[in-house]
Amino acid sequence: MNAHVSAVRRPIRALILSAGALTALSVQGVAHADELIVSAAASLTNAFRDVATAFEKTHPDTKVVLNLGASDILLQQIANGAPADVFASADETAMDKAVAQNDVVTGTRHDFATNSLVMIVPADSHLKVRSVRETVAMAEVKRVALGDPASVPVGRYTKAALEHEGSWDAVSAKAVLANNVRQALDYVARGEVDAGFVYGTDAAIMPQKVKVAMKVPTETPVAYPIAVVKGSAHAAEAEAFTGLVLSPQGQAILAKYGFEPPASH
Repeated sequence: MNAHVSAVRRPIRALILSAGALTALSVQGVAHADELIVSAAASLTNAFRDVATAFEKTHPDTKVVLNLGASDILLQQIANGAPADVFASADETAMDKAVAQNDVVTGTRHDFATNSLVMIVPADSHLKVRSVRETVAMAEVKRVALGDPASVPVGRYTKAALEHEGSWDAVSAKAVLANNVRQALDYVARGEVDAGFVYGTDAAIMPQKVKVAMKVPTETPVAYPIAVVKGSAHAAEAEAFTGLVLSPQGQAILAKYGFEPPASH
């Protein structure tokens, strides 16, 4: 890893841990007997708000509390004892770790959606976009936003895809590492960077602020698994929530926000 990325990563990692600790404390403070805490990847924010609303209509005695952020940080919170009933990750790596740590009920794990990886630029950008390598090599491209590969699934997908095509070194030399995919999106939307890598569903929520420069092929599918957290005090409701996500109703909500069905469908 080059010195520039290391220099960027250290302070951002500190921010991630601080944000994670604060989130864990805030969730701890609002956890009540009638609340179902769903720790979900940041890219699921809009879709899961609608899923939560649909769930509460059929479970009027239960309030869904969404704890949203980078998948690895959410898992760290769970491992450290923060209350959670459902864990929804943006990649298999985070969920594999949850299984290995015995943090989730293995039999409740299911893939529920897939996504795409895209390179975006500000909506008013005049870059002559070609390949990732050619675009990043341009002198006018000075900063490129992406999730931190050490803790953010979209960063892992980005690094793997760009290593495969041979452009990772060029991108990492100009990288601005984000705490989660929505922060990377915001950097581009505000014009603080010249390009960025996010999920297709994230790019779609800000069509006035960003535009997709290209779709970036990934070696492995961008898959989202969900599972009930081990020791959940609301196991029945947690299973009902995951069931809703997997149901035709839940899948229709996800599709509305651009998510594709899981590979097994």
